[in-house]
Amino acid sequence: MTDPNEPSPGPWPDGPGLPDIRDWLAGPGSRLSELARLGRISAEFLRGFRALHFVGPCVTVFGSARVGEDDPHYRLARAMGTRVAELGFTVMTGGGPGIMEAANRGAREVGGRSIGCNIELPHEQQPNP
Repeated sequence: MTDPNEPSPGPWPDGPGLPDIRDWLAGPGSRLSELARLGRISAEFLRGFRALHFVGPCVTVFGSARVGEDDPHYRLARAMGTRVAELGFTVMTGGGPGIMEAANRGAREVGGRSIGCNIELPHEQQPNP
């Protein structure tokens, strides 16, 4: 039984590998720990910049993941991805299904560059092919 005097942990998920939100809300840590955090964040940005260095000019597309191939918006996004690639631009999306998949698919079908930048979250959709 839980203690009614114990504060609720909040609506945030918990489990292995997830930071305790209460630690974050408690405020800054020591200067050394804040400097280490800044270093980790900077390194993550640098990895992203290096990974996308050769992308060139691109058009970024984000849209609903709940749109299927039979939807007119899917067909429009696919045609747009095709045209953007034909103009020499890279098509970059969030890598999810639906509208983003359609834009990536349209670009790939004409041999254009197509990039999906997906993140790994528990309970999220899978990246598009």
